Amino acid sequence: MSDTILALLGFATVITVIVLLLRNVTVPALAFVSVSTITAAILVATGAFTLDEMAGFIKEGVKGVHGTAILFIFSVLFFGVMTDAGMFDKIIGALMKKVGNNVVGVALMTCLIAIIGHLDGGGASTFLITIPAMLPVYKRLHMRRETLLLICVTSMGVMNLLPWGGPTMRAASVLGVESNDLWSQILPMQIVGLVLAVGTAIFWGLQEKKRIAKLGDAAVEDVGKYDDSDSEEKNNELARPKNFIFNVILTLAVIIVLVMDIFPSYYVFMVGCALGILVNYRGKKLQNSIIKSHASAGLSMASTILCAGVFLGVLSKSGIMEKMAIMMASVIPASLGRFLPVIIGVLSVPLALLFDTDSYFYGLLPVLISVGNQFGVNPAHIAIAMVVCRNCATFISPVAPATYLGIGLAGVEIKDHIKYCFGWQWGVSIVCLVAGLILGVIHF
Repeated sequence: MSDTILALLGFATVITVIVLLLRNVTVPALAFVSVSTITAAILVATGAFTLDEMAGFIKEGVKGVHGTAILFIFSVLFFGVMTDAGMFDKIIGALMKKVGNNVVGVALMTCLIAIIGHLDGGGASTFLITIPAMLPVYKRLHMRRETLLLICVTSMGVMNLLPWGGPTMRAASVLGVESNDLWSQILPMQIVGLVLAVGTAIFWGLQEKKRIAKLGDAAVEDVGKYDDSDSEEKNNELARPKNFIFNVILTLAVIIVLVMDIFPSYYVFMVGCALGILVNYRGKKLQNSIIKSHASAGLSMASTILCAGVFLGVLSKSGIMEKMAIMMASVIPASLGRFLPVIIGVLSVPLALLFDTDSYFYGLLPVLISVGNQFGVNPAHIAIAMVVCRNCATFISPVAPATYLGIGLAGVEIKDHIKYCFGWQWGVSIVCLVAGLILGVIHF
């Protein structure tokens, strides 16, 4: 099977999955595993890969996401236990006294927490810090969870440009420069991005304020559409107000160890869950009941993440995504060669839905650099456009495992998350690109 056919099959596979997700034809887990299996069968039947090779690709793909799946199970359990114990009730009560019914203030607080939380460059840890803290406030004020995610992913996309962030390090390694050197060039665009992140919080906070005022009591209509893992009816028998200080210290300790990146994230939550359950709930029967009450949400999203691993294994580990990247680069007309940074910058957000991070930077970037060399384009400008503009869509991409952690914690479906955020994130990326051109970071 030729590289062109492999690339076309790859595009067909990704597009099919995205269409199935957006049209709500089936649940994400089934979409990923069924479409991937059909693609794998075609690849084996045509002799492109042997059955053993394909099995190896799938194994590697699942291996690459199993940590995120385990992390989700135990993070949901941990924060569920803290919620049952009443820790968040007191914290949210204190927050509500500070912001009252100030919807814009809540939106700005979300932005600030996400920016600070993403200083470590970890998408999973930022979601785990921001969403559990802010979701109860959004529920109480009847703000949409999609708005919570939009503000989060905008802030995270901008902060992900730091030199220790994955995309910046990958791009720097391809260019053969230090990530700090690349970041120093990106910094003016990142500052613009931070302004846009704050602007996003203010704008969408105002939108939520208008919406809530217009709907009035009808604002609660959104409650039924969310995939909530928790019951809105509090079980006061599970509240442990006397353990509030311990629970806060435990939660802060978990977050600090996560940021320090000493142990695997899922192990940190395993230990946190064990301590939280043992201290707050005594007796095997009650402990078992607590675990079962949160098992459904954890296993549901974990299954989606693992099935997404099958999808990534078939396309990414097999090298098909790299062939897709080469095909993408080959269709750029020679007459537009010198405008390559602008072209790839404009297309970065849609491409983020098709390519995982490694394929995007290790597959597509080297090919585009070689194309750009023929037209005298500075490789750094191509890399900067790709890093800055793609980062805006990193956490709405269905091929990014952290995306599923975010939507799972918020109780939002992937199709709603993409529909709600895609246009805005694309707009933010284009504004950043224009800022880069005006500030001289990128030129042609």
